[in-house]
Amino acid sequence: MKALVYRGPGDKALEDRPKPQIQAPGDAVVRITKTTICGTDLHILKGDVPTCAPGRILGHEGVGVVDSVGAGVTAFRAGDRVLISCISSCGKCDYCRRGMYSHCTTGGWILGNEIDGTQAEFVRIPHADTSLYPIPEGADEDALVMLSDILPTGFECGVLNGKVSPGSTVAIVGSGPIGLAALLTAQFYSPAEIILIDLDDNRLEVARRFGATHTINSADGKAAEKVKALTGGRGVDAAIEAVGVPATFQLCQDLVAPGGVIANIGVHGAKVELHLERLWSQNISITTRLVDTVTTPMLLKTVQAKKIDATRLITHRFRLDQILEAYETFGHAADTHALKVLIEA
Repeated sequence: MKALVYRGPGDKALEDRPKPQIQAPGDAVVRITKTTICGTDLHILKGDVPTCAPGRILGHEGVGVVDSVGAGVTAFRAGDRVLISCISSCGKCDYCRRGMYSHCTTGGWILGNEIDGTQAEFVRIPHADTSLYPIPEGADEDALVMLSDILPTGFECGVLNGKVSPGSTVAIVGSGPIGLAALLTAQFYSPAEIILIDLDDNRLEVARRFGATHTINSADGKAAEKVKALTGGRGVDAAIEAVGVPATFQLCQDLVAPGGVIANIGVHGAKVELHLERLWSQNISITTRLVDTVTTPMLLKTVQAKKIDATRLITHRFRLDQILEAYETFGHAADTHALKVLIEA
């Protein structure tokens, strides 16, 4: 089968690989119909994710059709159309019972990281009964690809951890796909202000179309001042970091209000400074999280009810044999205006 393989920092290739086989009773092998590229894949290619070794097939998002199942799988059978969760969960360990599927002792974020992932014609899914979701009849598969990762990530790590509430003020630093997913789902709670901050005017224009009340280009280094001006000098109740670089985490510290929350979503590959000399007395909370996907069933119903149009995040489409071109397009989003790229296998 064809598969996109990580060969080491800065190096990837489309290769022929053997079709995966059932290895454990709870496994399923899924034929991929649609997948996508995540910002986390770019972090892997930069060398920011040491758990991902060279030789790994990348990807942790997608939809497909069950090809085969292990003897222990009871919820799915060959031919079923399924949504693949970016997080694999056994449903039985202590972490899973606490809803922390991301820390499952035999799962978590392993797809495209510790085991081969979804940017291929087929993928093996451990713990299939609790790591796959049936696709409802008539569902838009393009929209459901956004439910593998970015919508639950933006919602859980940003909106829920940021304690977004009616009438609150929110700043989302980073107007890429994850920041926009946080923007879409933050609107469930009717905050008074949602301010999107980015260096890319095109993405800020998209954010305005998606419901941002204000947008700020931070290129001049005055984003914190502008946020303070918009909030009566206070700052924001929720500062959501959706990039994963030191400068954006620093900005969140500069614009959070007393009593507010800094909710980190970004994947950080370098150390950041925490300015407790300023923040120790400000009653703020700092949250971190790897998405657990506990909200996927709710978000699936929301997308099905057309409360969110997740397809608005898709800007480009490619075939699997064009995946290197897709990476170039996604990796140069400032020039290509790419958000999510959809790849059909």
